[in-house]
Amino acid sequence: MKLGFACKYLDQQAKQPYPFKSTTRTRFLSLDDDARITLLNLLAQNNLQNLYLTLEQLAKEPEALRMMRIGSDLLPLYTVPEATQLYGELLAELTPLLRRCGDLARSHHIRLSFHPGQYTVLASDNEGVVDRAIEDVEYHATCAVLMGFGRQFQDFKINIHMNGKKGIDGFRAAFLRLSPEARNMLTVENDEISCSLDDVLQARDLCPVVLDIHHHWVKENHYIQADDERIALINESWRGVRPVLHYSIAQEGIIPDHGFPDQQDLAISKSKLRAHSDYYFNQTLNDWALSFNAFDIMCEVKMKNLARDRLYHSALERQLITAR
Repeated sequence: MKLGFACKYLDQQAKQPYPFKSTTRTRFLSLDDDARITLLNLLAQNNLQNLYLTLEQLAKEPEALRMMRIGSDLLPLYTVPEATQLYGELLAELTPLLRRCGDLARSHHIRLSFHPGQYTVLASDNEGVVDRAIEDVEYHATCAVLMGFGRQFQDFKINIHMNGKKGIDGFRAAFLRLSPEARNMLTVENDEISCSLDDVLQARDLCPVVLDIHHHWVKENHYIQADDERIALINESWRGVRPVLHYSIAQEGIIPDHGFPDQQDLAISKSKLRAHSDYYFNQTLNDWALSFNAFDIMCEVKMKNLARDRLYHSALERQLITAR
């Protein structure tokens, strides 16, 4: 089992030693072409250098901790048409930096992923939204391909939700428009509002299903178990690759620090239950998440790798995970 964290690596003072930098579309478009390309180059160079430094840190950690989600702003504003054109000139210089990140990750067995944002909706009933969603998935796929991934099924994960009024039919139609590399990397996740686990399992013949156990609880007020019959369907969708689940819990003060909270007892809106905690403070829920021992776990928690590390050491103490 690997335990990952999302986007921001924190030091022991909870500071970011290797931050990504971005800019706004408004600022970018206010510049002339020379200033635009200079800005994009500086930002991308910074981000790729800091990604490499982050991966170097992960390479020193136990193999169980070598997993991370890369922030989507790796190449800032890439899908803005005026920026896309300029990146065509920059990629020759940026490709070696991307490649060395991928080489480092592969040589140290670091599992990597992206998670495009909430507006990447392949199943939308608005064709313009679908077109932009495909562009966004392909941007993430381009980054991964330039790092040397996308050659084999699920050597890299690009995870999205399946929300959208066209449901599985719309998702299927848009999926088939993706490049082979993007199709190799795409995964779909259940959410807490529109698409249940049963909904996204309809896509399992297309791409792997990522199980989000907190989303499932928020939507259904149900703690899915590792022996649930749907787990076998999720595993099958990964076609021999180790599956991934997402683990988060509601914020401190919203749920108790032990036991399985019942939403009926809490009398709290689902919108408040959705928000992620700083740390994993409920050991009952931690043991539950770690009981899915066939999965790698992406830790979706505000204190990022610091919270992941606490979960890891707790699991070691309780012999729920093996250190290597």
